Amino acid sequence: MSEPHSRPRRWHRRFRHSLRGRLVAMFLLLALATTLVFVGGTRVVFSSGWRELVQPLFRDYVDRLAAEIGSPPDIARAQALTQRLPIAVRIEGPVVNWSSHARLGGGQEGFMQAMLSRSTADGHVIRFGLGDWHADRRPQGVVWLILVAMLLLLALAFAYVRHLFRPLDDIRAGAQRYGRGDFSRPIPLRRHDELGDLALQVNSMASGLQHLLEGQRALLLAISHELRSPLTRARLNAELVAEGASRDALLRDLALMRDLISDLLESERLAGGHAVLQREDSDLHGLLREVIAQHFAGQPIALALDPAMPRLALDRSRMQMLVRNLLDNALRHNAHQERPVEMSTAVEGERLCLRVRDCGPGVSESDLAKLAQPFFRPDAARTRSSGGVGLGLYLCRLVAQSHGGELLFRNAQPGLEVTLSLPRG
Repeated sequence: MSEPHSRPRRWHRRFRHSLRGRLVAMFLLLALATTLVFVGGTRVVFSSGWRELVQPLFRDYVDRLAAEIGSPPDIARAQALTQRLPIAVRIEGPVVNWSSHARLGGGQEGFMQAMLSRSTADGHVIRFGLGDWHADRRPQGVVWLILVAMLLLLALAFAYVRHLFRPLDDIRAGAQRYGRGDFSRPIPLRRHDELGDLALQVNSMASGLQHLLEGQRALLLAISHELRSPLTRARLNAELVAEGASRDALLRDLALMRDLISDLLESERLAGGHAVLQREDSDLHGLLREVIAQHFAGQPIALALDPAMPRLALDRSRMQMLVRNLLDNALRHNAHQERPVEMSTAVEGERLCLRVRDCGPGVSESDLAKLAQPFFRPDAARTRSSGGVGLGLYLCRLVAQSHGGELLFRNAQPGLEVTLSLPRG
């Protein structure tokens, strides 16, 4: 029942969102208002002119026509007038009853179309009206021609406005690319006007952001590389310390630092997008079984694999890292639960989905959108003490995006469900 009402609302929202549509509507309303003002003003001017100037002249002219017909009326003279002028004449009286046109032969219509009438001294009434031109030579289809011309002008106006605002489409597409971190293609400069200046300024801003990000990445990579050597020496020195709780804690912290540096380096490599991938034709199901056998043998993991899953062009090492991180995260928060971690695949139209679900405490709804942010940790249920450096899901998101997909999170109640969605092609 709500469908007929929702369509007008959607149309109204689209119209309010479309700058082109509103401009064309404004031009149309402006043209209509101008026409109404012009016609109204013309009518006032002609009405005043008719009363003061034209009407007396027209009455005098009709008097002259009636005098030319004579009294008593002369039918021959009346016929001569109708042949010379585009008028119709009807004569009624005690002696002469004659009409030059059948449409003035009597009845209500003839009296309504008669423009003016004159009475003669001998009791005849002479009525004048429009002749054959009005009845037979009136242009046909003028109204339709005018309507078609107006629609054509409206279509031309819309096409021109669309051409005028075409740079806005380029600017919007460029802003979306820049927002994804893709600075490979600048916004094209189609014209040298205000919109062209805006596109130039956005390109300049994007260039500045690109240089800033590249500088930050270069600094982060340099720091990470420089930290590897002293970290390796510290680990070797720690191995020489006498065994005990202090030595174990020190080795754990050093391992955590090593993982953090490795993850930072990998995140900066993946920031380059699909260009850094080394794709090869792969069986996703075989890859999942391989990761489980190598890293999670004997762990409570339930598989539900869709046999219709096609082969994919994947970067195997990075996809293995993604699966490993997702399973490690799920198992860590599924501890002490009766149900195993569930991993499933599905073909859903043009998308291929990999889902990993645990039955743990989940996260708050406000934290779902932040889970894949670097170094983000939710509340106490998922803390540093449970493992990880806060970059696992962030790396998973980068791997998904570099493959043209996305990483989605939802509370499965109980637990958290993570979905990797990849394009079929």
